[in-house]
Amino acid sequence: MISISESAQAHFVKLLADQPEGTNIRIFVISPGTPQAECGVSYCPPDAVESDDIELEFNGFNAMVDEKSAPFLEDASIDLVTDQLGSQLTLKAPNAKMRKVDDDAPLRDRVEYLIQSEINPQLASHGGHIMLVEITDEGVAVLQFGGGCNGCSMVDVTLKDGIETQMLERFPGELTGVQDVTEHQHGSHSYQ
Repeated sequence: MISISESAQAHFVKLLADQPEGTNIRIFVISPGTPQAECGVSYCPPDAVESDDIELEFNGFNAMVDEKSAPFLEDASIDLVTDQLGSQLTLKAPNAKMRKVDDDAPLRDRVEYLIQSEINPQLASHGGHIMLVEITDEGVAVLQFGGGCNGCSMVDVTLKDGIETQMLERFPGELTGVQDVTEHQHGSHSYQ
């Protein structure tokens, strides 16, 4: 479910040494399955363990995950990244905003998952996002752009060279193209 690098495990053991006996860590997702999902790690004293918690064993400590967060932490990873400025824990949870779907799930569900887990995080750096409106009988994914993408002068390049290429590679034989139905209005919200 969750992988924790050796360096991050050693870091947690060091932090937990200063906590009361029996304290472990808790890994959680706030608002799982929504665009506002946030992941976190906290101390978990023995009296904070819930009966439905999933207990994961690591080197020198255990991690508690609440039942609601568990499916959204599939393929999550925690690492300790060190650079010139110091060390920082990084938690990556690609499924926090949308639960991972099976390879045999309906096409719409698999396209939605790709959008939420890979495409929208890329567009977020420009304040933008896309939504799937429909998939036509001809296999065209009809998209609507929002945020900083609405009115952006590069939206056609993003659509054809980025999103369409990524979607057609991921769903060959199922998708035939993408189409933008957004009425783009240039303004201060647009990414320049």
